[in-house]
Amino acid sequence: MPTTEAAEQPGTVTLTAAPTSAWTTLRDWPARRWWAAALAAVGTVLVVGLPTVLIPNSIFGRAVPVTWWAWPVLVVTALLAGLVSATYVRSTSTTDKGSTSGLAGGVLSYLAVGCPVCNKIALLAFGYSGALQWFAPAQPVLAVLGIALLAYALHRRLRGEIACAVPVRR
Repeated sequence: MPTTEAAEQPGTVTLTAAPTSAWTTLRDWPARRWWAAALAAVGTVLVVGLPTVLIPNSIFGRAVPVTWWAWPVLVVTALLAGLVSATYVRSTSTTDKGSTSGLAGGVLSYLAVGCPVCNKIALLAFGYSGALQWFAPAQPVLAVLGIALLAYALHRRLRGEIACAVPVRR
């Protein structure tokens, strides 16, 4: 049975159902959300994989070989980005506004798997040898931070589906 608690804003009540987990929420998603998650995950692989040359192509080049951990980071990033993106597919209970942690996580993951000397900002800031000496060792840290931010964004979005502020009509 739902319980009501006074919310921070006047005129709203927070309805909280029986304790539920993020996994339960994911299990209850309709098929269109899962399709949106799959399409967003594939899109993420393409948007990140092509310019970083994880997916070999004739348009982009890479001066430094791909690291062993770049593909696992890209796969985890794509899965989390797909799930976060799917939370924006309209549902009857979703009224939570988005946060920037998902976007920040995606950008950090992109920087993490990219070529350290192909990144113009790192190249301008550190030079060629500095990018290899300073930026390349920092890329695994960027990968962990990016994945953590995406996981946090997913957690926040799913928590918003479990309990959210609902305006009270009088």
